[in-house]
This record gives sequence, C-alpha cells and structure tokens, in this order.
Amino acid sequence: MKSGMRTNTLGLGTFCFGLLLSGCGSYYRHGLDPARVQEIEATVLAPAPAPSREREDQILALNPEHVTGREVREVLAGMPAPHFFNLHGGLARVIPRLVSFSEFLIGMGYPGQCITNPSDGTYSFSCYESADKIAGVVAWYYERDGLRPMLTGHSQGGMQVVKVLHRLAGKSPLHVWNPLTWQEEKRCEITDPLTGKFRPVAGLEVSFASALGAGGLTRMLPNQWDMNARLHDVPDSVEEFVGFCKEKDLLGGDYLGYGSANHFKATGRAMVRNVWLPSNYKHGSIPNTDHLLKSQQIRDWINAYKPSEEDVSHPQVNVSFDSDSSHILWAAEMWYTIKKHWVLELQHSIRAHRASHNDH
Repeated sequence: MKSGMRTNTLGLGTFCFGLLLSGCGSYYRHGLDPARVQEIEATVLAPAPAPSREREDQILALNPEHVTGREVREVLAGMPAPHFFNLHGGLARVIPRLVSFSEFLIGMGYPGQCITNPSDGTYSFSCYESADKIAGVVAWYYERDGLRPMLTGHSQGGMQVVKVLHRLAGKSPLHVWNPLTWQEEKRCEITDPLTGKFRPVAGLEVSFASALGAGGLTRMLPNQWDMNARLHDVPDSVEEFVGFCKEKDLLGGDYLGYGSANHFKATGRAMVRNVWLPSNYKHGSIPNTDHLLKSQQIRDWINAYKPSEEDVSHPQVNVSFDSDSSHILWAAEMWYTIKKHWVLELQHSIRAHRASHNDH
C-alpha cells in the first residue's frame, strides 16, 4: 500500500515537472530608457481630458447592474477605465488564450490601453511573476488613474490572483513597481488620487477579481505551495470576487472539480460568487472568446446577460445562436461584472472629485 502511494505521488510529481519543462509561460521584462518612458507617459498614458458636466451626469445616471451595449458605446466610450490585469497559467501556449480574451473585451468596448502593458504591448502577466511586483503595479496604476484595478487569472494565474490579494491584505510593506522601467520604486506609499493623502500599498483594494480553474494538480507545483492552505480564502483586498470551476477538471479542479471543495469563500466583507461552468468546456481553452464578436446576436445576448444572485450558480444557455458560441457563459459572466465595476469606479471618482471641489 505504501509503495503504491509513493508511486502515485512520484507519478503526479513527474507529470507536474513535465508541465514546467514543456514550455514555461514566462515573460522577460526589459525596462525602457528614460526618453522612451517620457514619451509613453506623454502619449499612451497621458491623462484623458476631463469629461463634461453633462457626461458626468450621464455616467452617474447609469445603473451598474444593467449596463447596455448602447450605454457602453454612447456613454462609456472615451472614458477612463480601471486597468485590467490578465494573469495567464504556467505554459507558453496559454498566452494566446488571454490575448483572445483581451481582444474580446476590446471588441465589446473596453479601452485597449487599459488592458495592455505599455512597455512591451503584452496583454498579460505570468503566474511566475512575483505577487509583490504585481501588487506594486496595481498600486502604480491606481495612483495614476484613481480607479481601482481589476484582475483575472486562468489556471495557475488564478492561484496567483488570490496570492496577490493576500499580499495586498497583509501587513508587510509592499513597494510600488513601475511597469515602464520594471523597477521597484523606493517607496511603499502612494498618494491616493481621490483624497490627496498618503497611503501604504499594503491595504489597497481592487474592485473586482476572478479565478478560472484554479487548483487541481497545479497545487503540486513548488511556486504554489504557499497557497495550498488558503487558495479558496478571499480576503478584504477585493470588493467582488468570482470563482469559476467545472467538473472533470484534472488540472484546475480539486477532487477532479467535483464538490464544494472548489468553492471560494470570503474571510471578511468581500462579496464572493462561485460559478460552475459546463463540464464540456475544456480547461485550457476557456479564455478563447474573441470568436464571439463575429455574431451580433451573440454580442447582444452577452450585453443583456445578468448573473444569478446566488452564491453558487450553474448558468445555462437555452438559446440557439447563429455562430460559434463556445465559452459564452464565462465571457458573459466576466463582461457583466467588468462593466459593472467600470461604472462603479467612474461614479465613485466623479463623486469624490465633486466633493473635493465643493470643499474648496
């Protein structure tokens, strides 16, 4: 019996080690020279013109729980948006799948510059990049934009998202990281753009985060060992969290994806939902979603989609579409929540600036 257990453990370890050797999905970040940094800051990252009072009133009138495609095109278009962080899994071949999802978001109306890493044009972070670094970049964007960023992670990237949330919720000092120079800055505080006051990076909240297919055999990889006991614990460093899982998921589901062992839960006040995707969705390819843009019928359905209010849901599609609709449920769940927090962050920023103006 003991010999059999050793054989099984060795087999799983060999399998996971093979995953690492089969094409590591890492980026080699190279900082830009000062002249190029200044150029990007003056162009790509230049502050958007302040919206008119009329446009602000239109944004404040939006219902975050029901943002239509027309409102995205006519009210949100051209407005700032929270920077959106994609965290991909451990293999190089999964990177194009997060590119596909990024192109889906852009096609639905989300600003491309709010998804792209400005120094190298990439759309994602690797699950092997330091959680402290990613948290520091989150702080860098919040200080610039005044809009709390959003994060999503696929497979090991989902585990890394939760790790980032735990880092932000901890008490250990975190440095600001500059995504143009890819250097750690010599400060652990930012100036909160909504209050003008200094605040530490540790303790910063993001508006929305999600994890897709996080767990399973990837728990055995050494870079994830420190998350094994708290993978499904969501701290207060995020306002809303959605965990996605599916049955028959060897790579991303505990106990092959069956049962409540895959459910995320709040450790405090965070709002947490768990969504079970159809078992025929394949773990590695779920983020492939840019094909959904080809059909206006599908785009309209996604824009009109509203998730269940239950803590644990099993959404279904009862419509026949005129085009390939694979992975539509994950795309619809994500787009709904991204739109929601885009509006909420803009509304919060507008109210904060108006209150500051009135005080002065």
